[in-house]
Parts: sequence; C-alpha cells; structure tokens
Amino acid sequence: MQAPQRQALRTHHHHHHHPLALPLLLHIQHHLLPPLLLLHLLFLLVLPGGGSCATAEAQAAEWDGEPEFWNAQARGSLEAAIRLQPRAHRAKNLILFLGDGMGVSTVSAARILRGQMEGRSGEETVLAMDSFPYLALSKTYSVDKQVADSASTATAYHCGVKANGKTVGLNANAVAYECNTTFGNEVYSVLHRAKAQGKSVGIVTTTRVQHASPAAAYAHSVSRSWYSDADMPSSARRQGCIDIATQLVTNTDIDVILGGGRMYMSPKGTPDPEYPTSNSRKGDRKDKKNLINVWLNARKGKNAQYVWHKEQFDEVDVKTTDCLMGLFEAKDMRFEVFRNRTRDPSIVDMTEKAIQILSKNPKGFFLFVEDKGRIDHGHHDGVAKLALTETVMFDRAVHRASQLTDESETLTVVTADHSHVFTFGGNTPRGNPIFGLAPRRAEDRLPYTSILYANGPGYLHVNGTRGNVTAVDYFDEEYMQQSAVPLDAETHGGEDVAIYAKGPMAHLFHGVQEQHYIAHAMAYAACLDPYTDCPPPPESSGAPSHAISGMPLCLTVLLCVLSR
Repeated sequence: MQAPQRQALRTHHHHHHHPLALPLLLHIQHHLLPPLLLLHLLFLLVLPGGGSCATAEAQAAEWDGEPEFWNAQARGSLEAAIRLQPRAHRAKNLILFLGDGMGVSTVSAARILRGQMEGRSGEETVLAMDSFPYLALSKTYSVDKQVADSASTATAYHCGVKANGKTVGLNANAVAYECNTTFGNEVYSVLHRAKAQGKSVGIVTTTRVQHASPAAAYAHSVSRSWYSDADMPSSARRQGCIDIATQLVTNTDIDVILGGGRMYMSPKGTPDPEYPTSNSRKGDRKDKKNLINVWLNARKGKNAQYVWHKEQFDEVDVKTTDCLMGLFEAKDMRFEVFRNRTRDPSIVDMTEKAIQILSKNPKGFFLFVEDKGRIDHGHHDGVAKLALTETVMFDRAVHRASQLTDESETLTVVTADHSHVFTFGGNTPRGNPIFGLAPRRAEDRLPYTSILYANGPGYLHVNGTRGNVTAVDYFDEEYMQQSAVPLDAETHGGEDVAIYAKGPMAHLFHGVQEQHYIAHAMAYAACLDPYTDCPPPPESSGAPSHAISGMPLCLTVLLCVLSR
C-alpha cells in the first residue's frame, strides 16, 4: 500500500463507529479485560469503517502492511490465550459437527472463499469454527485401511473404537459383508448413550439419513450400503441382519431426524411425493413396510410430525413439537448451489430447528450435524466449487448453533472424518480468486488453476498434452479441476484432520489424538457411560463463567458487535 493511501485511511476512521462503542469497551475493560487487551481492541476500533465483521476483516487486509497492526493483533491474541481457562464442569448438551471430507486444505480454501464472497481478499476471514479456543488433530486411519472410508471413521468418532472399512457400529471383529460376524460385535454411540440417560437426541445431514456417517450413530451393519432390505443379499436377511433404514426407526429412539432418504423408508413402487412420475425415486422396500409410519406410530402420545417439503418444515411449531422427521429428497439432498430454496431447507435451517426442539429437554441433548458431501461428494466429483460452497454453508450452521446455545453448558465439537487429495497453491498473490489461475504458466507453457487434485476425473490429456484451462469457464459451478492421475472418482486423503472444540471440557481436545478419542472425550464431558466418575454439573462446580474463554481468534468479531 502506498503512503498516501495509508494516510487517507488514517484520516477518515473517526466518522464511522457507534457512539456507544467506547463506553462499552471501557465497561468491558473494567469487568473483564486487562489494559493490554483493551489497547488491542481500541486499536481495532479506530480501523477505518467499522460496523460489521466484514468491514473489520477488510480493514485488516488494507492495514496489514503496517508492523503495528500485526504486533497489536498478536498481543491481543496472546492476552486472550493467557486468560483462557478451561470450563471443567459437566456438559449438559453435546453437539458434534462433522464436515465429511473437510480436511485442513478444504477449511483454508473455504475461509478464503467466504471472504471473497463478501467482497474481501479472503485470507483474513475468520470462520465460526476458527474462533473455537481448543484445537487438536485426529488420526483417521481404520483397523484395515491407511486411508479410511466414511463408515469406519464414523464408528470411531461415534462409538469410540476403530473398525474395519465398509462397516458401521461394529468393532473390528466384524468383517465387511459377512452378516454372521455382526452379532456380539455391536458397539454403541454417544448418541445412543445420551438417549439412555434421558437426553433428547437428533441427526441432521445433507445426505440420506441412512448414509454411513449418521448410520454409525444408531445402526450396526457389516455393509454401509444396506440402506433398505432391497439392498441386502437374501442370505443376509435369512441370517437375521437388518437394513439400516429399519434400524433408524427401531434401534434408538431418535427425536429429530432431518435429511434425505425417503425411498428407503417406503414400500417398493410407492410414488415419491416430490417426483411422482420418477421411477428411480419410487419406494424401495421389499418388505412393504412404511417406516415413516412405524416411526410416527411409536410416538403416539407425543407431538410427532413428518414433513418432506420446506413449506411444511417452516410451519412446524417448535414449542409444541416433541419429535420431527423431515426427509427432503428421495436419496441425498442437493448441493447447496443447486438447492431448491422453496422446497428444501438448508443445513442452517435444519440445525436451527433441531436445536430449538431438542433444547426443551431439561436434561439436555445430543445433536449430530453433518454436511456429508456434499463436501465429500463435491471433492469425489473433482468439482471444488461444490465442495467449498458446502463448507461455507456448514460453517454458517456452526455459527447458528453457537447463537442458539450457551457455551457454558454446551460442548460443541467440529471435525472431519477424513481429508481429500485437494490442494491449492501456485505462488498466488494475496486476494487471488480461490478458483482462479496461478500467476505463472507450467513447464508445458499452459496455465493452471490454483486448486488442483492429486487424482480424480479431472485428468485431461489430449495427444499427450494437458488441456488448456482457459478454453473453459473455470469459475463455473460444475468446473472440474485438473488432476494428476486419472480416476473415475477422486479419493480420500490420509492425513490428519482438525478437531475444533468449545464449551465444558473442550480442553480435553488437545494434541494429536486417535479419531476414536472424540467419542470418549464427549462421553466423559457429559457423564455418559462408561464415565460415571465425571465432572460435576456447573451449579456445584464453583467454576467461573470465563466469559472471554472463546476469544483467542475472534477479538475482531467482538469488536464488530460493539462497534455497530
């Protein structure tokens, strides 16, 4: 930035911030903050603009050539870290957010995308999950795979044991597709244990509710693909194995179920209510059972509702509704960029409704929220825009959950089951469009996009020459980024993924952990089986509230609220 530009920024900042901002900051300083942190907040307050987090982040980008900006920012974060105290009391509520396939590179790229969607450079953006004060790494391998699938990883973070690929809710003595290895090898999820203790429980997903990630919360199956009885071999049915959809409505009493997967719940040939003329979306069940009715009939005496359309969903009265099943697609829900906003709720909408219903239980709740892919599916398709847009929406759901819950009584954990072979680089300049080109051409004298995949369907060579990306619209929602190795579908990555945590006992998430540790830490935090020797509830712990414990990465966000 040129000197005249910097001077111009300094001369107009005092016209914009809220007249109550300074008194409020002084009030906070008196009650909470040491002088050094107050100075940091005051420095941010006089940044040009003010009045929104977007503005503050934008000014960070404009001012970051000045050493004093970086020094003040780091000092403020240091002060917050020094003052950070663990909430060492029992958690009333548990929320587990699972970004399927959301590796660290995906989070970083989504952070930039969100900022650029809001007209900023992007790198300085603070995601909701970025503001969580505790962070760990999760080792995602399974018992039989160095690079794991979504089924074995789901068993790990839900049930607390590593397992074999393709299986859900079973220990490693169970062998994929061998029905007779099911019995006696069942393992039980934190969701199941929370329900046994009287908490309300729910599942929100943008995939089918019978898919691997949610399935491990309630089902025990040697095949993640046995969505309905029609997907099972007759030998498995004869041996007594049960399809995942049936287990959804018979195993654990789940209060809120929101996602896709209607066809696996209805008798074979039943027309889909949204696509009545589509043969591929008709009911799939050979046993002729209507599992939606099974679920509703099991809740007679409660106010239980089933919806399949956003209009019905919006009309649900959370004050009077005890149980809610919403199935908004025959199979998986649509990618966010293609979502029909009049027919299908977003992951934010579903998360909000679930919390509002579940939080009425005085004993608390457990909620599992997953953006299955549509982060994961976007990467498998080699289409980064689909995956990253889903990640941005997923983070908005994290933010909405934070608004609806009390951090002093709710442990919130955000993590991924695995990564993908997705990366971005190319020595790009600050603010380079995340879907744009790297500044220099490759050795083959052709341009390339910053985002690339190590393998997948984007491999394109004609007569030994790599395709020219400028011949197509590489900003299109369905543009397939180039890959180094040709595959019909891009693969998972094997590196560690992040765990973000806040709330009671969030400090247990630290260092490098095995993935199955997540279930144990969450069970301990809420005093669930087998952790009966657990922390006391907050009213008897004498623990202070630590009102700024979540601040290390969100001082700017706090300032924005005060400066409006």
